[in-house]
Amino acid sequence: MVIPQAGEGDKDSLREFHVNAMAMDAELASWLALNQITGLGNEGLRRLLQAFGSPAEVFSTPTHALKQIVKTAVADAIAQGVDETALAPTFSWLEDPNNAVVTLADADYPQTLLNIADPPLLLYVKGRHELLNRPALAIVGSRNSTAQGQSNAEAFAQAISTAGMCVVSGMAHGIDTAAHRGGLRGPGSSIAVVGTGLDKVYPAANRDLAHQLAQQGALISEFPLGTPPLAANFPRRNRIISGLSLGCLVVEASLQSGSLITARMALEQGREVFAIPGSIHAPQAKGCHHLIKQGAKLVERAQDILEELGRYTAGPAPQMAAAEDHPLYAHLGFEPVDMDSLSQRSGLTIEALSAILLQLELAGGIAALPGGYYQRIV
Repeated sequence: MVIPQAGEGDKDSLREFHVNAMAMDAELASWLALNQITGLGNEGLRRLLQAFGSPAEVFSTPTHALKQIVKTAVADAIAQGVDETALAPTFSWLEDPNNAVVTLADADYPQTLLNIADPPLLLYVKGRHELLNRPALAIVGSRNSTAQGQSNAEAFAQAISTAGMCVVSGMAHGIDTAAHRGGLRGPGSSIAVVGTGLDKVYPAANRDLAHQLAQQGALISEFPLGTPPLAANFPRRNRIISGLSLGCLVVEASLQSGSLITARMALEQGREVFAIPGSIHAPQAKGCHHLIKQGAKLVERAQDILEELGRYTAGPAPQMAAAEDHPLYAHLGFEPVDMDSLSQRSGLTIEALSAILLQLELAGGIAALPGGYYQRIV
């Protein structure tokens, strides 16, 4: 909504603006209040909207009619009307231009979420809400990940973001954190789908990452402000992580990992599932190997994913810079090598090598290993 400029003969325009703003606030208040009714899940919300139309119309519906759709306790709660006092903290939060609430009725509601079985009624958004409709890849994995797994997640995420796709994850420890870091380094940037209200940061150790996402990417949640990190919220938010995305990459996961829940939801939503293989002896690789046996696509470089997802986008698949014929490969073997050794072999300075290695890593040609080592993978 654009605020009209004050001037000669503009009093009617200003009055109309304020009336429209009040109407918009009342409409949003209805959405927010309906979303906060205790005991009313998404299924009940959809039944109400299908029966009566908008949330405002739901609140104006007689109680006896509501009871034909939802439980008596829920109908009685709706009959109490919109509690403006309870919504005041949310409207105060919305005074920050970086914050927004996007409802099912809004044009910028994520189109990919409209196609899942259980789309959220609304989303609280902090950051760049235009990212919600950017082609995206979910990258998920174990909280108890290895250093190599985190390095892989970060490199793949940076490559995907550099190609213009958004990286979606859940801001948990381990693979999620690494994926967000990589996504933030590219123009596609990153979205964190969280299991709390957006006025809370969980885990607390990711506070700096959350602030960076709020400025350069986005954080989203279907849960009202003030919602604590309840265990049941996290499996539920996984359907949004996969639903926002064209595909889901699992980097490391045990057989009991919650990442396999996200992968299963992705399959149910018709999304592509990708997995990075690992050592047959590593428990963190068991989940990925299970997915590959079940039909997930084994990937070794980011371009494998971009080529597969290209058929879901309007144009050709985004491409990483070609790197297969780079002369540095003559000095790189398939065994790990450190930077000093590469410098001696190639005659290049450390600074020049750093730039070239980053290019090759983004192209999926090499992997950065712990301790400053690099390994050719193509």
